[in-house]
Amino acid sequence: MSSLLIRPQAPDSNGCILEVTPESAGWKYVGFRLLALQAGQRVSSRDVARETCVVVLIGTVVVAVDGETFGAIGGRASVFDEVAPGAVYIPAGATYAIDAVASAQVAICTAPGREGARNARVIPGDDMPREVRGKDTNTRYVRNILPETRPADSLLVVEVITPGAHWSSYPPHKHDTALANETALEETYYYRIAPAQGFGFQRVYTDDGSLDETMCVHDGDLVMVPRGYHPVGAAHGYDLYYLNVMAGVERKWVARNDPAHEWMVRKG
Repeated sequence: MSSLLIRPQAPDSNGCILEVTPESAGWKYVGFRLLALQAGQRVSSRDVARETCVVVLIGTVVVAVDGETFGAIGGRASVFDEVAPGAVYIPAGATYAIDAVASAQVAICTAPGREGARNARVIPGDDMPREVRGKDTNTRYVRNILPETRPADSLLVVEVITPGAHWSSYPPHKHDTALANETALEETYYYRIAPAQGFGFQRVYTDDGSLDETMCVHDGDLVMVPRGYHPVGAAHGYDLYYLNVMAGVERKWVARNDPAHEWMVRKG
């Protein structure tokens, strides 16, 4: 199995079924944990050097930050529901607790932050409307949860639904170099698939061929993208969801298409 592909495990005492840290990934910025919480279960954390975006993928939780309770967050029965997820931004240095109202799946997205630089806040659903990108079998549906236009130190968080037999992150693009027309961002892709027995594919490759891996992704898998182009394909009959977490030196998403496939953009 590719070292870029991570599969979920049985939950630990904190409900964690999947985790990526800068140390485990061999990079500097992005961290990701997926929690599968039971009703009444509580988890808490604090990191003086990292900011956090809590994304409630499924279910409902109550989030408290430094003693301030934000109330019930979330409510989706599925990541494929036509509603925004619940989300809370938590600055570096803050102590937070998550209490599951019922069973819930919660993504903990982290990146370097400055202690005391920002305030915790709920991210309202109407502040992350869905947009359509691409056309024909390149159509996908994007929801910017924490884009560069909203306050944060490093994090960028977005979710995407790609219909069955469609392509996404396509034409193949990359963002691994600090240039005028490109920013350097690490990235994770956390996948859900409907129906759950389905599959998709992700390729991660560089111009020089030093990295070139193609992975079959299943429901609940995660792919790390340290560098290179990273297109995604959804198998016919199976809709594909992914949650992206990105971070790097500059909090800005500027991607460059693979020149070999740029023609299809120019063609319109």
